[in-house]
Amino acid sequence: MTRSVSTATAEQCRSLAHVPLLASLPDDALRRVWRDSLPQTAAAGTALGRAGDPAAHLLLLLRGRVAAATTTRTGRVVRFGEWAAPCALDKVAVIDGAGHTATFTALTPCAVRRLPRARFLELVDGTGQVRTHVLRVLADDARRQQQRLIAAATLPAEARVAAWLLEQAAAAPGTRVVLPGGQQALADLLGVTRVTVNRALARLRRDGLLEIRGSTLVLLAPELLALRAGG
Repeated sequence: MTRSVSTATAEQCRSLAHVPLLASLPDDALRRVWRDSLPQTAAAGTALGRAGDPAAHLLLLLRGRVAAATTTRTGRVVRFGEWAAPCALDKVAVIDGAGHTATFTALTPCAVRRLPRARFLELVDGTGQVRTHVLRVLADDARRQQQRLIAAATLPAEARVAAWLLEQAAAAPGTRVVLPGGQQALADLLGVTRVTVNRALARLRRDGLLEIRGSTLVLLAPELLALRAGG
């Protein structure tokens, strides 16, 4: 059975509603976002946006997984986190116009819609409902970032590794967590060395909390892992 173009287009437009930032938009606004945005497919390893470059488009990640990182003047890589579709990337840079806050690199094949910055700002300024929703999403992001900073400043490395494992398992329900960039990527994300991550994982494995199968970590005792995450 052949599906009509209009039906397929309606389904595509509604898929944008799964992006938290756009969840409050009515159907007609979602159709405009789809119409005004540019499609992009990216292979793993492709940079979707580079730190400091103008954020001329809001990046709507509809399929795939992306990591954000930057390199300091001394050459150290600082990894800010990973995001899985559906989501909007680097919202702050699009709003303040000061350039991308990090380099966003595809960890897996990705499908993206690029919405021009001017169109996004029109949406935000258009109605109080949309503006309130966007502010709420940004506030939630800021609160999570604050929690990460507190954890980085106060918790030992093993607790931070345990917390990251639980966060990843919650995002993709199950007991398997994949390290897309290996232990070095996790070390960059947590602000520690690869040796520190390796030792933390070894202790968790020794104590029967997880099993290591190459780049896949199998959580054996999530409840006990949660206790370790508390430091």
